[in-house]
Amino acid sequence: MKSILRRLLALVTLLMLLPGCGKSSGERETTEIRVGSLKGPTSIGIIRLIHESENNNYSFTMETQADLLLSAMVSGELDIALIPANVASVLYNKAKGGISVIDINTLGVLYMVSGDSSIKTIKDLAGRTVYTTGAGTTPEYVLRYLLDQNGLSDQVNIEFKSEATEVAALLKEDASVVGMLPQPFATVALQQNEALSVVLDMNAEWDALNNGSRMVTGVTVVRSDFLKEHPEAVDAFLKDHAEAAAFVNSDTETASAYVAEAGIIEKAPIAEKAIPYCNLVCISGSDMKDALSAYLKVLFDQDPASVGGALPADDFYYGAK
Repeated sequence: MKSILRRLLALVTLLMLLPGCGKSSGERETTEIRVGSLKGPTSIGIIRLIHESENNNYSFTMETQADLLLSAMVSGELDIALIPANVASVLYNKAKGGISVIDINTLGVLYMVSGDSSIKTIKDLAGRTVYTTGAGTTPEYVLRYLLDQNGLSDQVNIEFKSEATEVAALLKEDASVVGMLPQPFATVALQQNEALSVVLDMNAEWDALNNGSRMVTGVTVVRSDFLKEHPEAVDAFLKDHAEAAAFVNSDTETASAYVAEAGIIEKAPIAEKAIPYCNLVCISGSDMKDALSAYLKVLFDQDPASVGGALPADDFYYGAK
């Protein structure tokens, strides 16, 4: 009997030395990931993770402007950030690598809103002023590209506001104003003024050019140093992100309640109406590279500065073959 006990004790001691043994699942070492996102579609796409943050390994920062997320990534205050697609390329070039994109989180989310029913095609914007946000990011470059492709570069005045809520406020007061807004703010604007409607779907306008690319609004990037140190944690985030995006698209009622709770949109019913138009996805690997590289090439050909002066190298695309 003593011999058996000694063997059992030796086995238990050996097991205690193995990774993960001797601790409950809740006690196992975990890697906290600091995630930043913009107040809008990118945050909606991960709203379940934000809602369940007390029970996962993520801490979240939500900002209204992309440059705040960029500075936090550069300083190492964030590990992962959900940012405009072209901004990711700019950051990659400035940081001489420094980051990798792990997925596309949103496709086309931009809509032209106005009470002017005479606007039926993008050419009807000639002689107008368009109010929008996103100077130096996806909204500006998408709008300028579409205007250029339709021969309107010098015929439309673009006036930038710092936040989408400012554009929505203008539309609320004056339905004759033309504003380009991302979802969910386009839907919010429609609820605030019954005279407004979506006059142009910018995603459809992009597709109409038939240039072999898709509009890519937002991507998810990770600091290269963090990726090297914690590849398994990044892969786990990718899996969680994919599940979170699927949740939002399949259970819009619950997701919209979370969105309102997080303060992204004040009222859940409005969020529920907006979610189907947000084009929330989680596209990774080679599919991500194909879509994103084609989109960045279109922007580069229009204005190299829009992607940081050069197209990213292959190491920009994590998990792509």
